[in-house]
Amino acid sequence: MFVAKVTGSLISTQKVASMKGFKLLVVEPYRVEPNKRESLVTTGRTFIAVDTLGAGVGDYVLLTQGSSARLTPETKNMPIDAVVVGIVDSVHIDQGQVYSRNENK
Repeated sequence: MFVAKVTGSLISTQKVASMKGFKLLVVEPYRVEPNKRESLVTTGRTFIAVDTLGAGVGDYVLLTQGSSARLTPETKNMPIDAVVVGIVDSVHIDQGQVYSRNENK
C-alpha cells in the first residue's frame, strides 16, 4: 500500500462489463520528503485507480496495487491494477504531523 494524491479523473464510456459504474481516478504516489521529513512530496509518477469510496480531487488516498487490488469485495472480478482502499485523514512521521485532511481543506 502507498499514499497517493488524487489529481483528476478519467472517463471511459466503453469498458469491460465488470467495471461499469466505477469511478476512475488519476492519482500521483507521494512519499515523505527525505531531508527534513516534514512533508509529503510527489514521486513524479501517475496511476489510474478504481475508486470505491468517493474520493475527490485533492484528497490523499491509500492505494493498493497489483493482485491485492482485486481482493476487495467490490473489485474481486475486475481486471484492475490499482484501487483506493482508504481516504487519508492524517499522516504522522517521527514526532510530527506531515499531513492533515482538516487543515488542507
